[in-house]
Amino acid sequence: MADTSTTLNDPALYFNRDLSILEFNRRVLALADDEHIPLLERLRFLTIVSSNLDEFFEVRFAGVMQRRIYGAGPLGLDGLGPEEEMRAVSSVAHEIISAQYSCLNERLIPALAAEGIHLLRRREWKATQRRWVADYFRNEVLPLLTPLSLDPAHPFPKVQNKGLNFAIVLDGDDAYGRHSPIAIVQAPRILPRIIQLPEKIAGPTDFVFLSSVIHENIDSLFPGLEVKGFYQFRVTRNSELFVDEEEVDNLLDAIADELTTRPFGEAVRLEVANNCPANVFEYLLRHFDLQAENLYTLSGPVNLSRMAAIIDMVPRPDLLYAPFLPGTPDRCLRSEEIFAQLRRGPLLLHHPYQSFTPVIDFVRQAAADPQVLGIKQTLYRTTNDSAIIQALMDAAVAGKQVTAVIELKARFDEANNIHLAEELESVGVQVVYGVVKHKVHAKMILVLRREEDGLRLYGHLGTGNYHPRNARIYTDFSLLTADPGITADMNALFMHITGIGQAPRLKHLLQSPFTLFSGMRERIAAETALGPRGRIIIRVNSLIDPDLIRDLYQASLAGVQVSLIVRGACALRPGIPGVSENIRVVSIVGRFLEHSRVFYFGGNGSPEVWLSSADWMGRNLFRRLEVAVPIRDPDLKKRIQREALDYYLQDHCNAWEMQADGSYQSLRQADADCFSAQQTLLNQYARGGNNG
Repeated sequence: MADTSTTLNDPALYFNRDLSILEFNRRVLALADDEHIPLLERLRFLTIVSSNLDEFFEVRFAGVMQRRIYGAGPLGLDGLGPEEEMRAVSSVAHEIISAQYSCLNERLIPALAAEGIHLLRRREWKATQRRWVADYFRNEVLPLLTPLSLDPAHPFPKVQNKGLNFAIVLDGDDAYGRHSPIAIVQAPRILPRIIQLPEKIAGPTDFVFLSSVIHENIDSLFPGLEVKGFYQFRVTRNSELFVDEEEVDNLLDAIADELTTRPFGEAVRLEVANNCPANVFEYLLRHFDLQAENLYTLSGPVNLSRMAAIIDMVPRPDLLYAPFLPGTPDRCLRSEEIFAQLRRGPLLLHHPYQSFTPVIDFVRQAAADPQVLGIKQTLYRTTNDSAIIQALMDAAVAGKQVTAVIELKARFDEANNIHLAEELESVGVQVVYGVVKHKVHAKMILVLRREEDGLRLYGHLGTGNYHPRNARIYTDFSLLTADPGITADMNALFMHITGIGQAPRLKHLLQSPFTLFSGMRERIAAETALGPRGRIIIRVNSLIDPDLIRDLYQASLAGVQVSLIVRGACALRPGIPGVSENIRVVSIVGRFLEHSRVFYFGGNGSPEVWLSSADWMGRNLFRRLEVAVPIRDPDLKKRIQREALDYYLQDHCNAWEMQADGSYQSLRQADADCFSAQQTLLNQYARGGNNG
């Protein structure tokens, strides 16, 4: 084969990661505009876009700004430098946010009103409602507000990241003869942003915004002065933590200290209401050291994510997705304890279509079983009230050896994980914070049990976190197994994480940062050698790594059929003549967040199927501890191929196909022909397809 290394390094073959993330959010926004979806779920998707964009600006956009300031070169294989990327990202972000507010104002608010759900503007309030709002303001809001005039004695206050603020333009002198043309009022985070009016003065689902409540009564904060203007604004700040792990004595204390400064990082975005005059937003831009490209003028509330509260306050199940009961494998319904079940064969669970309860029961039974000597678990994201956490604590109290590897650097869950670590340590759990400069992202539970023939190990490996809420809305796989080879590798991994030494020689699992990357390249190369007989299907959340992308291009050039199911960011460009004609990229965006990672290599007649915690990104392959587990059972292989891959490649309801220019085209067909992988799986398990 001719040398294609120079050709495959051409920046035109790669799509920018940050632009790809924004394209994903464009697909989510399309769900908010989709009339096939229940109305309150459409509102939820609208708020999800806001939450996603907040994180994008706090992390990704903030990083681009930093690199521009320090004159860094191109950020990736796409060849865009910081200045070019800044302009491109800013342009697309402005487009998406403008479309978001158009969706809210032109379609969602009228549709909600048609269902009797009203978001009342001040001009729509009746006299009785104004009186109620005045009382509410006086009793619930006013005591918590601190108006701050701006003068030499009152400098501009520290505005928290993503907090709701108001710039107040004033006229007149105060009691001391001072004249301050502008004041700042910050809305305390504890106050609800959406307030439901009582039925005695409004409809059963009528709401007002906190901003409207404050605006209506703003004169009372500045007695004797004339309020000439009232303008919402919000600042998004750089929220990355900067902790040099090799220079600190206690990682937990260092991260806890850093968290106190996160709300006041460098500003990266200013959002203002569209009634804000130029002199005010220019003043704010100067104060926050931002440029015009960082300004977002909004035709509505400056934080749409808070509108999600409406969904829980409106008792309209007909406007939500129909509830479903996750299936439970038949073998889990028997009274037999789970260890006996696993000795007969592995158990595979497909969440959320199948219940997460067997995983919880696995830990609970281990905690209560006198034959269990120890439990080891990794924890990346969970909740303090998780049943698994309680089971670990119960096990420790019962005298078992319990080890929890808690990732303190799980972005935006740091404070929760610090609290969790302290709580577990208080009952005797041995808590470890992972590996210096490497996040522990692998999802593993290992149970050590004394049996008649000696010590036996049982394990759980998953593609998702041990988070009870996520298990209801994320698609993930769980593998419960007593396979001695796999569990021995798991034990070696735990020993490696908690101790010190060279990388363990694993016989079955692949592990980053040591063997996962090379293992994937070897398997792609093996399929490439088969030419047109080769078959590769990869399902991940993100595909960014340049070497793996080049390898996939080489496979395509050799005639291998490559199917990529990539939910979010994808730097590979499919369909480029002479490079990627044999590669197809689809993204499924629907009711559930696609989170499973599945790798299929099937050209040699004996397919390999892997489940993993890792995306195909540099951070997962080189800067995190991740695991990929092979599926050996032939029936489970077929099941994963059918449920995680085939169904998704057939989807013509929630599927979007990536084009060579990085854009996506919806594959949705007419309702009669619409095949949805997610709905098919819901139907399958609702009908009793519960075997694991």
